[in-house]
Amino acid sequence: MSLLGAMNTAISGLNAQSAAFSNISDNVANSQTVGFKEVDTAFIDYLSVSDATQNQAHAVVTIPQYQNNVQGTLTQTSDPLGMAISGQGFFPVSTATSTAGGQTTFATTPAYTRAGDFQLNAQGYLVNSAGNYLNGWPVNSQTGVVNTNSLAPIQVTQTIYNPVPTSTISLSANLPATPNSTTPVSSQVTVYDALGTAHTVNLNWTQNATNDWTVSINVPDDTIATTEGTADVQFGTTSGNGVAAGTVGALGTPTGNVTTTSFSAGGAANISFTANFGQGPQAITLNLGNFGASTGLTQYAGSTYTLNGINQNGVPPGSYSSITAAASGDISVNYSNGQSRVIAQVPVMTFASPDQLQSQNGQAYTTTINSGNPIANAAGTNGAGTLVVGSVEQSNVDIAQQFSKLIVAQEAYSANTKLITTSDQLMQATINMKQ
Repeated sequence: MSLLGAMNTAISGLNAQSAAFSNISDNVANSQTVGFKEVDTAFIDYLSVSDATQNQAHAVVTIPQYQNNVQGTLTQTSDPLGMAISGQGFFPVSTATSTAGGQTTFATTPAYTRAGDFQLNAQGYLVNSAGNYLNGWPVNSQTGVVNTNSLAPIQVTQTIYNPVPTSTISLSANLPATPNSTTPVSSQVTVYDALGTAHTVNLNWTQNATNDWTVSINVPDDTIATTEGTADVQFGTTSGNGVAAGTVGALGTPTGNVTTTSFSAGGAANISFTANFGQGPQAITLNLGNFGASTGLTQYAGSTYTLNGINQNGVPPGSYSSITAAASGDISVNYSNGQSRVIAQVPVMTFASPDQLQSQNGQAYTTTINSGNPIANAAGTNGAGTLVVGSVEQSNVDIAQQFSKLIVAQEAYSANTKLITTSDQLMQATINMKQ
């Protein structure tokens, strides 16, 4: 019985070392696979009889030890959508079940991966090299609110940025306290109508007296009247209000379709007018800053007009230009008009026991009872790792370590074969005793 037991034990040793060889082979083969996680081998002793008087040959079996929680090296990539997780967590992904007719359908079982080499496919989805589709929280394009109650494959569908008509013009400038000419000084700004067509608004400033100016608003493309009207702007104590010298103290005497805001300490100093570019009345507010503040429009010492900045909130139409990822997880679509829109945010999924996840094809994993349920976190919060954009995580396999294990497994395998042949020889010798 001892010889048979020894042979059976050696055979179990061969099976165990074969399993170790298999894991080592898998690790070495995937040493360059993005997001791959090493599988180690644990050996477990199974007893037959072992007590104070006898110890019969045992058996050995193996179980895989997954190293899902061990991070690989992060390396830079030329792919602007490449992402790596520094720390704990996984990317949520979906697998496609069909792409027939240009329509993609997805499996209902969620999956998770560390392979972040994502690129845009022909249908506008973010897909990694293994064919897994990146999931994200949708973002309301109008409000910017992230819907954390929904998780779906990220797809670029908003290929056109609709025009936004101008409603506000903000002016930052200094009118000269002592102008060297009576010729009006002027500023120009381009505004947009409801169709995204560009138009010019001229602001002409004339000094009436010390600390007292009149602005004339001229819109050459207005289909009703090219001159919208005028308004007086008074600075400092000339306004009759207690404001600092050189700051806007009062707006008044509007003409045409121009209106002004009344004085309120620290309140907005606005001049409003209505233009018509053929699509109906378009209300536009000229923001001069705040009453009594040194931001926006001022009148300080000098003889020339100084324009510090003039901008407006209108946008011409734009077409899709590119897509970018941010360290916050925001996925943004960029347009030819210089605008961008956040369409989704990528969460980082964490688990109580990530080493207990079930391996799937393409460096993906699914949950098990032992892994625990996934917890979705914004990147860098609640223990979740941070996102490193423009990088990918390489395999966590250490080649030198694998070759060391290979040598040990090889020697152990050879030793077990020697035990089997020796056991066989002894059994033959025992059988030959009858002859």
